[in-house]
Amino acid sequence: MKFIEDLQGIKKDKLEDLIFESLKSLPPAKKVLILFPDYTRTDFSHVIAPLVVERFEDNHIDFLNAGGTHRHMTEDEFIEKLGIRSSQNISFLNHSFSDPGSLVTIGKIKREIIVAKTKGMLNCDIDITVNRLLFSDYDLLIALSGTVPHEAAGYSGGLKIFLPGVSGPKAIDAFHWAAVLVGIPDIIGTVENIGRDIINTGAEIIFKKLKCPAYSFNMINTEDDEETVPIGLYTDKGYEGFISAYNRAAKASSAVHVKYIEEPLSKVVQAIPANYDEIWLAGKGSYKLQKPGVLARGAEVIIYAPHIKNFHSDPLIEADLLTLGYHSRDHVCSLLEEGAEVSKNAASHLINVCGPGSFDPVYKKEDLAFKVILATSIPEDKCRKAGLSYRDPSAIKRAEFEGPGKLWIEEGGKYLYDIKRRKQ
Repeated sequence: MKFIEDLQGIKKDKLEDLIFESLKSLPPAKKVLILFPDYTRTDFSHVIAPLVVERFEDNHIDFLNAGGTHRHMTEDEFIEKLGIRSSQNISFLNHSFSDPGSLVTIGKIKREIIVAKTKGMLNCDIDITVNRLLFSDYDLLIALSGTVPHEAAGYSGGLKIFLPGVSGPKAIDAFHWAAVLVGIPDIIGTVENIGRDIINTGAEIIFKKLKCPAYSFNMINTEDDEETVPIGLYTDKGYEGFISAYNRAAKASSAVHVKYIEEPLSKVVQAIPANYDEIWLAGKGSYKLQKPGVLARGAEVIIYAPHIKNFHSDPLIEADLLTLGYHSRDHVCSLLEEGAEVSKNAASHLINVCGPGSFDPVYKKEDLAFKVILATSIPEDKCRKAGLSYRDPSAIKRAEFEGPGKLWIEEGGKYLYDIKRRKQ
């Protein structure tokens, strides 16, 4: 492994030196595939990508956006994200998770493995269906990824760029559903968990089918006045190398991406940044507050995002969300048992946003640990139809969220919150 790490921020020349050194050690390649995080992730891909292009100048390079179920990126978003432009030798490609023609099934995680890993909560095979470009005529694969606390994987980054990053809908559904059955409080901010087990097991199948060597460039950064501050870059090769780089990155992430509070919060505003442009993404404003003890019983979590106009830009996914509505796990499971035809990925999002709670199936009564309130451009009737509360965003005043038990969070959804007494 080659790496550089400075939790106070890495100087540009030192970062570029490591990137140059890492790229120099890669084998020659006439055709290169680069996987990278999409527009929803803040990282320093724009520093690495131009140097990759320089290293493989005059060769063909495809940049594939590993966006999972997120919307496609525009040309301008590719340029901003990567710091380069497409050309005769450089192509920008979007992963299409729901397009069967772009996918191939290469194996499966067997039922008995899933049963064992989930302690019987999930009883099914998981087909490993991924973007067929992975197995095309490339000489080299480079995966850029960023690591922060993540609701379904413990920490993002590493092999997650393959599953769910460039996977098909069934694999994505199963991954998220297995994680949601365990629950955010037991997963987020942990290095080893059921979500990461599924990622690693599925990725091992992928790596056995790859026709070219694969290298990981795992990034860690913070933000200062909207500027990206690199604090770590970890590069390694092959399946085991991806895991080693992830483990090192996750340790650094735990030091800089977790904020500690003294006492439980009763009112929180998560001021959502512009790159979270759907509730599908802004839901992180709820996820990152779900470590036990962070929210007082009955607390209010306000997702403040006047720029957001829908739950999801994909009308099929949005329809799924509105069909079930935002509820706790047991309530959603009850609706699915009654025959609601909704993807498990959408169902997982609904549960994760709503948070812990109980549901009485006889009296149809739900008791939630906290309330989620949307202060967005989504109309009030649509919010309430989806099972969430509404607040006029123009009525939200920062001064009202100062004092004991209250918190206004800029760059909402970016950082994990925890109780200080658990800090080690």
